[in-house]
Amino acid sequence: MTKKQQFLLEHNKLSPLNLQATTSLLSRFRIERTSLFKDDNWSIDKLRRPFILWFTSLTAEEKENIKKKKNEKLTQPK
Repeated sequence: MTKKQQFLLEHNKLSPLNLQATTSLLSRFRIERTSLFKDDNWSIDKLRRPFILWFTSLTAEEKENIKKKKNEKLTQPK
């Protein structure tokens, strides 16, 4: 299991349904908040609060667009 997957499991275990994360949301978070990532460390203690603040700042449309982009990548022929 990667550090990112571990973060996802821990975060979702601690969160209500409306704050549940996905791998695509975590990937976008990392892109938009690169300054928080000095290495490949997904520390739950360090990143959970910034992730929640970032996630709750997204509009419903932005969240849906992130999900759609992930689904498009999965359905595109290789």
